[in-house]
Amino acid sequence: MPTLPEFMKENILCCVCNNTNENEFSLKYQKPNSNYAVVTCNTCNHHFIPHYYRKQIKYEQYKNEAVTNAVRQGNNWVKIQRHKLRFQFIKKFIKSGYLFDLGAGWGHFMLAAKELGYKIYGVEISEQPYLYCKNDLKLPVDHIDFFELKNTDHQFDVITMWDVLEHIDKADVFLKKCNELTKPGGYLFLQVPQIDSYIAKKHKDDWKMMGLDHVNYFGKETITKILERNGYQVQKIKSSFEIKLFLMYTVLPFIKRFKSKKKESLRQTNVTINAAQRQEYFNKFTNKPLWQLKIAVFFHNCLYNTLSFFNIGEEMMVAAKKIN
Repeated sequence: MPTLPEFMKENILCCVCNNTNENEFSLKYQKPNSNYAVVTCNTCNHHFIPHYYRKQIKYEQYKNEAVTNAVRQGNNWVKIQRHKLRFQFIKKFIKSGYLFDLGAGWGHFMLAAKELGYKIYGVEISEQPYLYCKNDLKLPVDHIDFFELKNTDHQFDVITMWDVLEHIDKADVFLKKCNELTKPGGYLFLQVPQIDSYIAKKHKDDWKMMGLDHVNYFGKETITKILERNGYQVQKIKSSFEIKLFLMYTVLPFIKRFKSKKKESLRQTNVTINAAQRQEYFNKFTNKPLWQLKIAVFFHNCLYNTLSFFNIGEEMMVAAKKIN
């Protein structure tokens, strides 16, 4: 792979193995006219976006009111069923307890946890999702950066984070803090994009999971290494194909391109679609009579579990147990 340009070496650090040797990194992807590049740590083979590009990224205003309004118009029952799929995985390891959802998002995972009998608590850094969790769903969520969360008087049986760790520059420090908040023998469950998946390898720098807001691109080996370094032992890694994201980030852009009736547009990688439009598109599938939704959820779950069984997906769910 090409050597790293000098400007990308600014404060460079691999969060998996703590490598800081500027000569031990190489350039993996850099698309022309893009606002980021992906580099590889030659010591542990972790892929990430270097600090030079990431230093201006903030998540406090990650979503706006238009997205909140679109989420509010959606069907919460459907969203809860989607998250119950995750509990099929979680309950194989721990069936109850105090659950801390780190990066609560719009709160529907916490709603599912509450319905299934877990005691719940969460944090969310982005203002609009936090307000929705607190005011619309009445969930016990705090609006705070996890790094600034003071030591609590208790530890948690379960810590969960769905599509969070790929956003965190200091992922090793983040996981160390998670370990401190996990009870001995407790569990951490997470989901991240998987760069060594078939889909990621096929699409390379056109992979839709790749972009400036995702700093870390873990594979099975690197997620195992970083968890082990921070006191966890991986129990299971499961392939995950998020059908909702497929509809919002693959089907919708294709439809937009097709409707444009321009061959040049069909060849483009990206189209201009904001987060509110993606939510509104998903709402079209969920605002149906309950009997239709129950049938749709049944077939959705069958498809999801079948794809997971055959290791078809571009994300991975990880179950890890605290061992020290």
